[in-house]
Amino acid sequence: MSSTDVAEDKPVRSLIPARMHDMPWSRFHWMVILGLGTAWILDGLEVQIVAAGGFEKSLGMSSTDVGLAGTVYLVGQVTGALFFGRLTDTLGRKKLFTMTLALYLVASGLAAFSPNMWVFLALRFVAGTGIGGEYSAVNSAIDELIPGKFRGRVDLAINGTYWLGAGFGAFASYWLLNPDIVGEGLGWRIAFLIGPVLGLGIIYLRRHIPESPRWMVTHGKFDEAEEIVSGIEDEVRAKGDTLPDLDMDRDGMWIKSREGLTPKQLAYVFFTMYPKRTVLGATLMITQSFLYNAIFFTYSLVLQNFYDKTASSAAVYFFPFAVGNLLGPLLLGRFFDTVGRRKMIGGCYAFAAIVLTVSAFLFNADALTAGTHTIFWCVAFFFASAGASAGYLTVSEIFPLEVRGQAISYFFAIAQIFGAIGPVFYGWLIGDGGDRQPMFWGYLIASGIMMTGAIVAAVWGVDAEGKSLEEIAPPLTTYDDHGNETVNLPV
Repeated sequence: MSSTDVAEDKPVRSLIPARMHDMPWSRFHWMVILGLGTAWILDGLEVQIVAAGGFEKSLGMSSTDVGLAGTVYLVGQVTGALFFGRLTDTLGRKKLFTMTLALYLVASGLAAFSPNMWVFLALRFVAGTGIGGEYSAVNSAIDELIPGKFRGRVDLAINGTYWLGAGFGAFASYWLLNPDIVGEGLGWRIAFLIGPVLGLGIIYLRRHIPESPRWMVTHGKFDEAEEIVSGIEDEVRAKGDTLPDLDMDRDGMWIKSREGLTPKQLAYVFFTMYPKRTVLGATLMITQSFLYNAIFFTYSLVLQNFYDKTASSAAVYFFPFAVGNLLGPLLLGRFFDTVGRRKMIGGCYAFAAIVLTVSAFLFNADALTAGTHTIFWCVAFFFASAGASAGYLTVSEIFPLEVRGQAISYFFAIAQIFGAIGPVFYGWLIGDGGDRQPMFWGYLIASGIMMTGAIVAAVWGVDAEGKSLEEIAPPLTTYDDHGNETVNLPV
């Protein structure tokens, strides 16, 4: 009888979750970072290239139509997250992070050859579904493949690379959309091919990244999971590192395969088993999405309306803003594994709120220049970016493996919907008259929202640093030593 057959009949004791958690760092983990961690570079690149425009004349689009292109991409992300999130939990991480990237590559590549607005919008929607699906598949896989003591810093660094993509997109657009360098109507088409070209290299790397062994053991694939984990351990031994001494009685886990959950069971997990964690995840994701969309999509309007900058000169101020957002997760990430999740998330959110509040009063008093205001943004978002990236880490960690992909997709979708309110609301506050008072109150509202996230993180945050995923949220398929189910889901 195969291990799969055994798993279908009765629980099997496995050390695979413990072995993955305690694994020493190896070349395999660098491959995971390079292959999966580059997904957000593509998302940042896409958003910035569309924001830069240049395709309006070629496709006969008005300013409203250009805004619609951003909205369509956002709707595609939400749709893709919800659709592919469930498939991530049922079909596996590897199939989905391959499928969603391929979908993005094809749609974004074809968008470069769009003959008219409607084809362009349709392809933007499809590209968005691919990136939306990436969020659940990639975050799930990363957290299940990376050793526990490195999980926080790796996850934050990877999610922070969105800003590397955004900065690269802005730099590329600066040259490609200059008609003196590239012919008008051609530059934007070349810009839309940058992502697919990068994606081809990424999809090649992903061919060598295996399925998550943790996912496999909850689906009865014990032999295949053992082969993957043994291969990583052989690589560790070849490097001269020592593997942890694990004991089956002490560190093993009884697991029985389970295929999918009903909507009733999903509701039970989120609202009965983990109601506080549901509030925590939703709060962190909504607050960071609202703040980022509100500031990121209107910073150029602020510079133009209140500091007399042109659209072209305002774009230059984006680069330090992007650098601050990138450096935050990279430099602060290790503290999320040492100082702790709860303290760092709450602290980052609170500090960002305080800096934003100070800048709001100085802005209202007309005591800032474009440069000093940008410095305040850089400092605030240096911390906010680390806290925001930890939102994805938190949602991925605090729910059981069987719903991890869906948890990320649900909270991501909710956050994007609330985040879409920000640009419209703050665009309305900015107006055209140069009155600072409405935007002053807008900044205070954003500060209050971030402080709410800080309080929720401090009160209901989960001290997940250094713990295995199974310790933070045991799989729904586990049993105790007496053969009793540890979780009794409703039928």
